[in-house]
Amino acid sequence: MPFEATPSGSEPLQGQAVRRRVPAWAWGLLVLLLGLGGTLWLADLERVRGEREARREFVKQAVHYSNSLYEQLRQCEHLIRAFQSIFLSSDEVTPDEYMRAYENMQASGDIRISLQALAYAERRLIDGREHYITTMYVPQEGNEALRGLDIARQPMNMEALRRSRDSNQVAMSPPFRLIQSRDSAGPLDGVILRLPVYRPGPIPASLEARRQDMVGSLGASFRIADLINSVIPESPSELASVKVEDVGDGSPRLLYERRFAASSGGLPHVVEFHFGGRTWRFSAAPRAALDGQGGWWVVVWIGSAISVLLAALAWSLVSTREQAIALGTAMSARFRASEERFRTLNELLPCLVLLVRKDDGTIVYRNAVARQKLDPHAGARGGFGTLLEIGGQDHLQAAEEGTSQALEVQMRDAEGRPFWATTWITSVEIDDVPMWLLVASDTTEQRQLTERLSYQASHDPLTRLFNRREFELRAQALLSGSGRQVGALLFIDLDQFKLINDTSGHGAGDELLVRLAMLMKENLRPHDMLARLGGDEFGVLLSGVRTTEEALQAAERMRAGIETFVFTWEGRNYTISASIGVVMLRSAASLKELFAHADAACYLAKEAGRNRIHLYAEDDAAIARRMGEMEWANRIREALNDGRLLLDYQELHPLRGEGGVHIELLLRLRDEDGGEVLPGAFLPAAERYGLMPLVDRWVVETALAHLDRLHPSGKALATCAINLSAASLEDPGLFERIAQLLELHRIDPRRLVFEITETVAMRDFAASSALIARLRQLGCRVALDDFGAGMSSFGYLKDLELDMVKIDGIFVQNMASDRMSRSIVRAVAEIGHEQGLQVVAEWVSSQELLDLLAGMSVDYAQGFALHRPQRVLFQRDAGAGA
Repeated sequence: MPFEATPSGSEPLQGQAVRRRVPAWAWGLLVLLLGLGGTLWLADLERVRGEREARREFVKQAVHYSNSLYEQLRQCEHLIRAFQSIFLSSDEVTPDEYMRAYENMQASGDIRISLQALAYAERRLIDGREHYITTMYVPQEGNEALRGLDIARQPMNMEALRRSRDSNQVAMSPPFRLIQSRDSAGPLDGVILRLPVYRPGPIPASLEARRQDMVGSLGASFRIADLINSVIPESPSELASVKVEDVGDGSPRLLYERRFAASSGGLPHVVEFHFGGRTWRFSAAPRAALDGQGGWWVVVWIGSAISVLLAALAWSLVSTREQAIALGTAMSARFRASEERFRTLNELLPCLVLLVRKDDGTIVYRNAVARQKLDPHAGARGGFGTLLEIGGQDHLQAAEEGTSQALEVQMRDAEGRPFWATTWITSVEIDDVPMWLLVASDTTEQRQLTERLSYQASHDPLTRLFNRREFELRAQALLSGSGRQVGALLFIDLDQFKLINDTSGHGAGDELLVRLAMLMKENLRPHDMLARLGGDEFGVLLSGVRTTEEALQAAERMRAGIETFVFTWEGRNYTISASIGVVMLRSAASLKELFAHADAACYLAKEAGRNRIHLYAEDDAAIARRMGEMEWANRIREALNDGRLLLDYQELHPLRGEGGVHIELLLRLRDEDGGEVLPGAFLPAAERYGLMPLVDRWVVETALAHLDRLHPSGKALATCAINLSAASLEDPGLFERIAQLLELHRIDPRRLVFEITETVAMRDFAASSALIARLRQLGCRVALDDFGAGMSSFGYLKDLELDMVKIDGIFVQNMASDRMSRSIVRAVAEIGHEQGLQVVAEWVSSQELLDLLAGMSVDYAQGFALHRPQRVLFQRDAGAGA
């Protein structure tokens, strides 16, 4: 303490003497002891502060990683929600659409999740119980075990499915072994997040409605280790070990444990968070001792040194004051360093952080992301309000009232462009100044991804027109509303489009479709809807059209515009035309009926010569015939699916002494009521609608699989004749399938005779010749059926490699009463034998015809006079067993 100068006198002098009796070293020792005591006290404070700061750094890092883990789960929730929106907006999501949606997500880079699989399970009722069968999943590689997986067989997975169904919220399963790891002997390794898929439309509001409307479930599965490793680096700076447990059922289940370095033995930090109905506990142990990073011993040394100096220079107040200032400066620097570390943490956050004055909107602090993303002069020009667009003021008002939640708002970036962000705003006071604290996360790319997925789900990727699914939704909406009475549908099918594809390639065909789409849009009103329904088919919804005359005028504008269009490709010009079917919306009670009427009308336009329009009318006989054929096509498909096709056999009898049993297979159909339908009633519809390849394949596969159970003679059956249609000649895989079946069932190919009608063979002589040659190289026999009906038969007979010729039954049936028919039969037999062929006569109905044929050296006869068709043996046995 300072000494004051005083005048001469006894009292002051005595006081000075008293004071001088205290030795200088005592003052120094006293100051030293006081200094050391103060130093130890400050060192302890520094140690406590350092430990607290180190603990805070450790806790922040632990919380950061636990938040990152939680954010990964949230990102997955966003992904599943995006896929749920696809199902809610679509009557049917195909595997290709499902895969494209996933590939678009991967390509965009918006979401990076350690995802094992994203699978869709379809709800099915089997024996009165719910089953969820996995029908679609991505990625394909590594997840093959998911194909056909029934979720009901996995109790933990099923429990999460039910929770999500009842709440329409993401539900997470307890940990269990994923089916992809079923051969592993390790611990439980995965969890699944589930979200329900309801019928398209609004999400049901009640629990009962959600249970009834659920059609399937989306599930995202993770390997727990992959999920957690994706958010924790190889060597975190503050953590010695991490342990994650599932505590949702009361007793902890270890999900993950990893050690990075030796632990200091300090208390671990535990974070529990809830997600999907489960609770996870994240525990982290500190890497180093929480001792303030050794800062306290610096205080000890500095304090000791200062104490020594103070003791030595106790009498020097100036020196003491300077040392105190130095000590204060050092301590202030430490406090500033502590504050700087706090600011550094904010700088590292991946979202925008702003601190804004309430009174004038001045932005007083921005972290690194905010400085990069936002206009640096926005706060000075107009305040904080210039950064917020949609929803900003409402958000501030909610924050002022203490009810602020995470909301989507629009902000403006440094270039003045708007972007969407999820924001949290709260009211705080710093140094008695009211401020807003805003934290925002940019969600623009996520919104764009959702919009892109929605666009792709409703548009054709080539023409940019609406696709069939969206077109059907709009048409259904018109049928269901009042617009049904004032609307029409145009079904447009391009004529001879395949010719352009075949002559100039599919690139030309695609370019033509794009240009025609633009042309057709120009011929429509703004509120009319044009869509590509598939291939070269287009549809137009004319809203507000009240009369057939208006609909026909619009169709004629469309037809004429297409007819006058000239398409140029690589120096060649093409003209194109279209056949258009027109149907008024009031003529149909359902979407299926509407499209059936439109298809029938378009078909009749083509049948009438193409490049014309046909209007559907209920009393149109041609339409009725077309609808009947369409009905037969559906019945044939159902018969194929239900196994209601039947086979009969009819024997061929030798007329020139050759033995053995020979049969021809005849097709029949059992209708829904159990009655039997002959082929003449349904095969024309099958040929018209392209179903004959399916029918022929069924006959071939069924016959070859039961060859020794077709006829009572069993393995002694010499030959079996099977008819092939014209469409099957163009089936590129038919021959390979026949070869596979012969090898699979170990059948002698010489026992098979494939029959091709003369008209079919002459229609596409090249294709017929190629298939006949390949079948004969395989060892099978080939017969030309209905020979003589084509009137050009003899000219082609010598060019086909055949084994047998079957005379058209018309000539055989009239042979007894018509000399010309008798001459034709005799000529066919003679020419066939000249070619080395066996000759068969069909439709033999009397003994008189048999006698005539024997005199003409015909080899085989077939008809009711010899054998009436009978059901094949294995179907007779199956019917008896049933």
